[in-house]
Amino acid sequence: MRKLSRRQKENLSRIKDKVYSNLEEAISTLKETATTKFVESVELHANLNIDPKYADQQLRTTVTLPNGVGKQTTIAVLTNEENFDEAKSAGADIIGSDNLIEEITQGNINFDLLIATPNMMPKLAKLGRVLGPKGLMPSPKSGTVSSTLTATLTDFKKGKFEYKADKTGVVHVNFGKSNFTDSQLIENLQALYKSIEQNRPSGVKGKYFKSLFICTSMGPSIKLELDLFG
Repeated sequence: MRKLSRRQKENLSRIKDKVYSNLEEAISTLKETATTKFVESVELHANLNIDPKYADQQLRTTVTLPNGVGKQTTIAVLTNEENFDEAKSAGADIIGSDNLIEEITQGNINFDLLIATPNMMPKLAKLGRVLGPKGLMPSPKSGTVSSTLTATLTDFKKGKFEYKADKTGVVHVNFGKSNFTDSQLIENLQALYKSIEQNRPSGVKGKYFKSLFICTSMGPSIKLELDLFG
């Protein structure tokens, strides 16, 4: 068994297998466990009562958190040449058509998000095996297939991002950085919880949330009471 470092032992002693019923206390404890020399990401891990292999129990949506997540997103736009100027004016970092498809085919993926206009989707179909596993395949449901490039790019530049449940029904989402203020993290976490709740799949029967944990990148999991957001 791997030996725990002194930092890890100290962090574990802070939580002491506690289940938090107060959001302010949970966030305060979370920040206390961010003891590495770099600014850690802050994450929510929500275990949901869903089985994503069924179409009516899948969760995939987008959210814009009030205070962002502290990360700059490199956005690529795949569209026809007549839309290049609009995409550039709206803040796209990479813009292309067939040349961008060729770059992706060769494995040159230098972006965090890919937005495509509908007319380009048939050409993208062959790249599903490349983009799919990386979560970069544009889709109407996630808002990344759009004919209104200015509005779409503005939303994503403001911090809009996509999240989804994994195959076991767990949602893993960053909701900020450890150097955010307590109130910023609380606002973001509340907005994220509300988004998950409002996008409850139609096939869910009974209780939706099974467990909720928050943590920093290198910190221990902090368990939250399920009725904390009620």
